[in-house]
Amino acid sequence: MLYTQRYDDYTLPGGGIDEGENQVEGLIRELAEETGAQNIHNVKAFGMYEEFRPWYKEDFDIVQMRSYCYTCDIDEELGETNLEDYEVKNGMKAVWINVHDAIKHNLDTIKNSDKKGMSIERETFLLSLIRDELLSS
Repeated sequence: MLYTQRYDDYTLPGGGIDEGENQVEGLIRELAEETGAQNIHNVKAFGMYEEFRPWYKEDFDIVQMRSYCYTCDIDEELGETNLEDYEVKNGMKAVWINVHDAIKHNLDTIKNSDKKGMSIERETFLLSLIRDELLSS
C-alpha cells in the first residue's frame, strides 16, 4: 500500500491511464512507479468503483471517476519507486501493512483528522472489500 503523510492515510497504488495504454498496462506501470513492484503477473479484474467529485478546473463543477481494481502477484522485494513530484511533496511512500491495521488507521483519520484527503472514503471502502472478499476464504 501507499502511506501519504500529508493526508495521514493508506491507499492502494493507482493513477491514470496514459495514452496508448490499456487498463492492465496502466496498472503495471503505476504499481511499479509508486511501489517499486517487480515481476507483476497473474493480473485479474476485481471490480470497478465509480464516484462523482467536485472539480477544480474551469467549465466543470464535478468530475466522474471510475477506478478499475485488479489483483496481481508481485515479488516480495520492492525495487526503486519513480514518484511524481507532487507525490514526493505529499510524503507518499510504499509500505507493507496488514489490511486490518490500514482500515483501522483510515477510520481513525476519517473520524479525527482535519487533514484527510478526498480519496480516503473510497480507499477505506476498497480495503474493506478486499478484506471481506479476498481474505475471508
